[in-house]
Amino acid sequence: MRIGNIELKWLGHAGFLIKNLENSKVIYIDPYNIKELSESSEKADLILLTHSHYDHCSVADLGKIVKDGTKIIAPADCQSKITKFDIPIKMEVIEPGQELGFEEIRIVAFPSYNIDKHFHPKEEHWTGYLVKMNSVLIYHAGDTDVIPEMRNLTGYNQPDKKMIALLPVGGRYTMTAEEAAEAAKIIKPNLAIPMHWGSIIGSEEDAKEFVELCREEGIDAKIMEMA
Repeated sequence: MRIGNIELKWLGHAGFLIKNLENSKVIYIDPYNIKELSESSEKADLILLTHSHYDHCSVADLGKIVKDGTKIIAPADCQSKITKFDIPIKMEVIEPGQELGFEEIRIVAFPSYNIDKHFHPKEEHWTGYLVKMNSVLIYHAGDTDVIPEMRNLTGYNQPDKKMIALLPVGGRYTMTAEEAAEAAKIIKPNLAIPMHWGSIIGSEEDAKEFVELCREEGIDAKIMEMA
């Protein structure tokens, strides 16, 4: 999917690749069970990890995409899981509320946690991310329920910006399709995309229900095909 000069690919589950077509910068978020890369141009300049669970912080998948100089941004508990690679990389710990710059890219960390489940406690300080690149904003919610902090995202909605919201719909560990549609109503993105389905938990029916509920509320939503 292309949004302006940004290319967005869904890698399955909660994994995404974001590529700036102007400068060829490549960002991955939570790569898991991804294919071996056929081209070095798909190697990561920047990797964002939302939390330390195996399907979001996968050392095996990181090994497929790191290159000399790759920067990994992640919560503190990911640090102990990421072993040294054969090539030099950089790692920076982030907490909700922090904003980091990576050349012309800005990364804002948002809270990501469960309200009535024990899988993703708020006190772990796990994160979702808002990736800001020129006129495109991409919000990856991480593994979360509908949380009050999502209201803060509306401050980024500007007429000259396009916000894409990547929201988990699989239920049990995260929001259900109905809850994710409620989150979309709060965030008011230009486009909402379901994730965290089709692997481990969540079905295509969950993704379709989410899209239908969003469209009933006048929110544009789309199911992405896996790259």
